[in-house]
Amino acid sequence: MTSMPSLPITPSRLSPAVRLATCALLVLLSGCALLGGTPKEAVTIFALNPRVQVDPTWPAVPWQLSMTTPSAARMEDSARMTVRPTPNEVQVYKGASWAKRPSEMLEDAVLRALEDSGKIPAVARQGSGITGDYKLVLDIRRFESDYAGQPAPAATIEVNAKLLHGQDPQVVLSQTFLQVQPATGTAVADVVIAFERALTTLTRDISGWVLIEGDRHQRGAHR
Repeated sequence: MTSMPSLPITPSRLSPAVRLATCALLVLLSGCALLGGTPKEAVTIFALNPRVQVDPTWPAVPWQLSMTTPSAARMEDSARMTVRPTPNEVQVYKGASWAKRPSEMLEDAVLRALEDSGKIPAVARQGSGITGDYKLVLDIRRFESDYAGQPAPAATIEVNAKLLHGQDPQVVLSQTFLQVQPATGTAVADVVIAFERALTTLTRDISGWVLIEGDRHQRGAHR
């Protein structure tokens, strides 16, 4: 696996939340360099901050949900930002990294979206002590920047979701979600903005799907 050349990173083009996290981490890295040791190549660390707008048509449900930590192949769940220049070639962006692994980003985003929706009594990570009536299992298949023959890459996130009924455990439904958000340019900052759009939309789609399908199953089980 090779590294993509350093590309211009322009924090002013990022959203305020991403820009603040990026600046804070750059200051921290600069401070570490001053403490001694061998000088290292500067790395810009990016933190996505997806905010999901609640759909008023989502049903309010009476049941609780537990979430397992999303699974992913090691290549897809790395803090290194991966890019696919050609279909059979995977590289990483030089001098850029994620603040969290993709599995952590996805879990945090879906958990927060459901909690903030006001549509569900409780949602928690598995092992937190909260017993879920339903369980959400996520598998990350792709989390990469993909050129796909275009002059600029697209942030590509593909996730398979399974909703299980906690008592059986029965698979209520399985669905694969795909988000492809083109970047406005080849710079890392452009790619990060595209990833934030992709993760926000994917999170909204998964959250709505969980509430709608869980509600449909729960109502059908009590007919």
